[in-house]
Amino acid sequence: MSEHDGRSAGPPGEYEALLARLRRMEAAAEQIGTRLDETTTCEELAGFLFRTLCDAVAVELRADDGSLSRVAVAGAAGLPAAPADGSPSVRAMDGGHPLSEWVVLSGGTPAHLVSVPLLARDRVYGAVLAVRTRRGFSDHETATIHFAARLAAVHLGHARELAATEDTAMNLQRALVSEPGRPHPNLEMASRYLPVGSGALVGGDWFETVRLHFGRTLLVVGDVMGHGLDAAVDMNAYRSTLRDVASTDLAPHRVLRQLDALVAEDPARRPATCLLVRMDPTRGVADFASAGHLPPAIFGADSSAALVDVPVGPPLGTGVGGYEGVTRAITTEETLLMFTDGLVERRGEDIDVSLARLAGLRLPVGAAVEELVDAVVDALDARHAEDDVAVLAARIRPRRP
Repeated sequence: MSEHDGRSAGPPGEYEALLARLRRMEAAAEQIGTRLDETTTCEELAGFLFRTLCDAVAVELRADDGSLSRVAVAGAAGLPAAPADGSPSVRAMDGGHPLSEWVVLSGGTPAHLVSVPLLARDRVYGAVLAVRTRRGFSDHETATIHFAARLAAVHLGHARELAATEDTAMNLQRALVSEPGRPHPNLEMASRYLPVGSGALVGGDWFETVRLHFGRTLLVVGDVMGHGLDAAVDMNAYRSTLRDVASTDLAPHRVLRQLDALVAEDPARRPATCLLVRMDPTRGVADFASAGHLPPAIFGADSSAALVDVPVGPPLGTGVGGYEGVTRAITTEETLLMFTDGLVERRGEDIDVSLARLAGLRLPVGAAVEELVDAVVDALDARHAEDDVAVLAARIRPRRP
């Protein structure tokens, strides 16, 4: 063999086997880890090995408590039973290196089984089992399985780091949004915060309640424009400022005027929409004011809905002012529902159509406030909304005789 054709001397077919191995490794790098998601990565690993080398593949992950679960399978050949003490996957993980052995599958078919730990950065995430019937894996093929497993393990590590970051961000968002404050006990309350998904870790949707004098409670729902940490920080600032202004016990439309003037002094603050409702259970009335926010709905005793016609002023932060209030009677049989636009808006749909969908809901008669909120969220498929969703509902408790 010539020294100038790029091939070194070796056993017959060694060059072709090495070239095939390199090509498979390149394919693995392209096909495994396309998304930062554990299950997807395991499915991609199983699918790649099944398409290129194996008659059957199983990928098993180790949970924090040490238990193993089979999360991805490819191929019809009989695989060993689910992981247990002494199983090939457990032995590979405990030893920290691949195991190769001949086994007899169900039906008496001989098969070559390779068990490779999903190991990266000194952490074992699980194992992959690769099976080929009747003939064994070559050294190059075993090395390819080992490479694919190591590649998948690296992506699993990244996926878990991202999941931990998202969990931290979600805890931050819950801490910022939190449960509403302390409304007076004469109100029955329920709230929900539903993030749009993992892509937007934190956002600007929020709700709040502020106790006022004479048994009244101010209910608040707001939405800072945009997503991300900046929107969440601005949201928290709006919330803190509103508490201070609301403590002066002004009418809702005057609270918005004061809040708008204060926020407008900071040009870096993002605009926000906001809806205020001051509930007065003693008089059986509610005072409404809106800064660019969608109107609330009131569900009657028959659980049919009606939108409240609230004059809409400009979003907060413009400094324009011009907010007006409206008062409506409200009974112990009616439930007020306040929400951010993610609950109803759908891409490409007119907002009037979206609000009409909410107004057209017919919910279970006699439902508690918590049950009513769940029914609205389910009916509008809010858990798959295209934007964050914040919902706040309130009902006046009947007076005890």
